[in-house]
Amino acid sequence: MKKDFVISNDQGVHARPATLLVSRANQFESDITLEYDGEKVDLKSIMGVLSLGINRGSLVTIEAKGDDEVKAMESLSRLIAEFNMQ
Repeated sequence: MKKDFVISNDQGVHARPATLLVSRANQFESDITLEYDGEKVDLKSIMGVLSLGINRGSLVTIEAKGDDEVKAMESLSRLIAEFNMQ
């Protein structure tokens, strides 16, 4: 299951939202990746997420594969919506 998101938070995916995303992803058994600008990283890795340097206006893709992929994607979608509103 894949879903695209536009990051509209003024600071992009800096340390705080990256930490929240990684923490949320780690609550699920599914393999979850984050792709940006042709690079794909494990969403359960803070260093991987921060290494992407995601700025405001960036298009990212989250992919979840596993038994709880639907719940994982719903939860991550809500979280991104929350920090896009900040």
